[in-house]
Amino acid sequence: MSTDRQAEAETAAAEEPAGPQADSGEAPSDTDEPGPAALPDEAGPAEAGEEAGTGAEAGTEGDAAPASGAGDDAASETGAENGAEAEATSGAERDGGAGADAGGQAAPALTEAQAELAAQKVERERIARRKAEREAPVEAGAKLSGKAADLLAAVRAVESGEKPPAVYFDEAPAAPRRPAPAPAAPRPAAPAPVAAAAPSADAVEGVRSVLARGGAPESLAGQVAAALGDGAAEELAENPWRLLSVPAVRPTQADGFARSLLGSGAGPGDERRTTVLVGWLLAQAGLKGHTALEAPVLEKALAQYGVPDPAGALEQAIADGSVLVFHEPLGPPVEEGEEQPVRLLVGLEGAAMAEESLADGLARLASGTFGAPEDWERAAGAAPGPSAAELIRTVAGHGLVAHTGGEAARAEAFALVAAARELGLRACPAAHAPGGPESVTVAGLLSGAEGPGRDADGQFALDLLVVLDAPQLDVETAAALVESVPDGARLVLSGDPGVLASAGAGRVFADVLAARTCPQVVSRTPDPGPLGELVSGIGIGELNQVDAPGKEVVIVPVQDAGEAVHRAVQLVAESVPRAFGIPSDSVQVITPGHGGSAGTRALNTALKERLNPGPGRFGGFDPGDRVVHVPSAGRALAARVVAADAEGLHLDRAGVRIVVPKELVETQVRHGWAVTAHQAVGTRWPAVVVVLPGDAAQALSRDWVYTAFGRAERHLSVVHGVDQALPRAVAEVLPKPRTTRLTGLLKGLATAGEQAE
Repeated sequence: MSTDRQAEAETAAAEEPAGPQADSGEAPSDTDEPGPAALPDEAGPAEAGEEAGTGAEAGTEGDAAPASGAGDDAASETGAENGAEAEATSGAERDGGAGADAGGQAAPALTEAQAELAAQKVERERIARRKAEREAPVEAGAKLSGKAADLLAAVRAVESGEKPPAVYFDEAPAAPRRPAPAPAAPRPAAPAPVAAAAPSADAVEGVRSVLARGGAPESLAGQVAAALGDGAAEELAENPWRLLSVPAVRPTQADGFARSLLGSGAGPGDERRTTVLVGWLLAQAGLKGHTALEAPVLEKALAQYGVPDPAGALEQAIADGSVLVFHEPLGPPVEEGEEQPVRLLVGLEGAAMAEESLADGLARLASGTFGAPEDWERAAGAAPGPSAAELIRTVAGHGLVAHTGGEAARAEAFALVAAARELGLRACPAAHAPGGPESVTVAGLLSGAEGPGRDADGQFALDLLVVLDAPQLDVETAAALVESVPDGARLVLSGDPGVLASAGAGRVFADVLAARTCPQVVSRTPDPGPLGELVSGIGIGELNQVDAPGKEVVIVPVQDAGEAVHRAVQLVAESVPRAFGIPSDSVQVITPGHGGSAGTRALNTALKERLNPGPGRFGGFDPGDRVVHVPSAGRALAARVVAADAEGLHLDRAGVRIVVPKELVETQVRHGWAVTAHQAVGTRWPAVVVVLPGDAAQALSRDWVYTAFGRAERHLSVVHGVDQALPRAVAEVLPKPRTTRLTGLLKGLATAGEQAE
């Protein structure tokens, strides 16, 4: 690894540093939303928060009181409470202009993002129906008591505390699949998503009138009406804090709106305010990856927003049924007669239902019994390596398997798919991002646009599903996916535990590994070359200097953000193509955040000027621009601008032409020469330039560095301006914990299954 100016000269022409000093006042966070005081040590999850949103780049300001208290309160907690509390109380405020710009009525056309969200809604509804049809509920935790339990039971019967009937666990799947099935007849696709009806003109006009009376931007009328329905005007007038249903609105703005409508009656302890705040805080926590929050954490967050009786407010929200409460057992089971320690968790119904459905589905697949016929053993004997052979043998006898490893381990998953197909099974690999050999994307599989389609029962028409990039699964996506895997089929969750977690709520892959309720195959195949050695070291907390005779890894030191941008452009446009024969289009720049003097916005501006200059006549874009299309939360798809017309912006995504409606271009499309690590996860490029300006030091963590450096296949240049912050982040800054319930649910179901046998 080259680390000095001499090495820099070998990959970049010697030019004088230029450009302004870094803007230390703008942290290069991916969200631009939480201020440093609100999230003093968060990088990865904050980045995920924006990717889980719309992709809007409007700057924001933090609530003074919540932000000032978040850091102190977070410091008083341990483990997952640290991250959960800071995130629950970060509540940064967007300015009024940002909210106004987000207004407008919903587009009547069904966009790709709307179609995908609607498809997931259909899946969730089917999940709910299947759960309701069961003879008895599956235990989700310790038994509840009192009024809360009665109300929760009316919402969904999952907290009764009764042991699941033995017959549920005794239902073994069918015998091993036929060795050579006949070609399947054409199968129906996924249920066609139905676009949500746009709010009526009368509803929008009614909301606009209420907004005007309260001094709020009238442009929010369409969003409020869409969120609250045809009775939105009356509901908003009765409870002005429902304005928080619009993503651009923050509590201080809703408080001001409520005071304008209600006068002195709009106090901080108003039940209408506190109930909405509880739900809003849980929704914000979901954007940071949590599926629930501990009750004490939520109460402290409410206190920081001025709620005089946080415990009473939380009890009221539970009694109203707007949130759900769970008792999660702590530690091993206790002897009969002793009290089991528990922690009290609070969550929203959507995440709770998804997490419990996911646990049920995984338990269903894990309980499958399969023989290990000689055909599987012969396939294992023909595997390309010992780890691939171990994976094939393990999958032969189990319905659910977890497979971990680095980039080289992906070949083992594809070897498994090939072996299964040789045995006559319908096998399908599904990845997070497009581009893998013969793989479909998880989103495409769920929507029915890709993959084998579904059978008459709505299940995937396959015998083996191998999910690559499993760490990118959030609970709702994973629940829809697992629910669609038929009985008697096998599921393999494969991925690298060291990369950044999903943009959405949950830590599905990590929770499955922690539960240890299914076989786990750990790849022993090392990632090759100096890049593999470097990334492997980062995974265990060591930033090693590796021997790179072919200049596979080069460090380019810089003094400030302006020089960082200058060097990055030089590397992409000249040095890397000249030294390695890699065209500029195959070089990807990765940086910690969108903001700052060397964030994606500044880098993309400079890279566009050098690589594809133009006036930006199509909403800031020109034909030939490299862009990132974010059709839905957590999906960042590389594309290139082709043209624009009245329909919208025409993009080419790996040979597939799509049109982004013009009203969605601002929130779904941004330039893509430079991206964040969350946008890059799941994809690799021949060459990667990682830009680390000085003001990015606080955004770095081990999983961020591991992910960013691991995107390079042949060459990695690190534009390094953070001094010792880089090795410190690798050694000391671990991923922010997420509060989830899946591990406990899986363990509980496994224990109940053993007792039922």
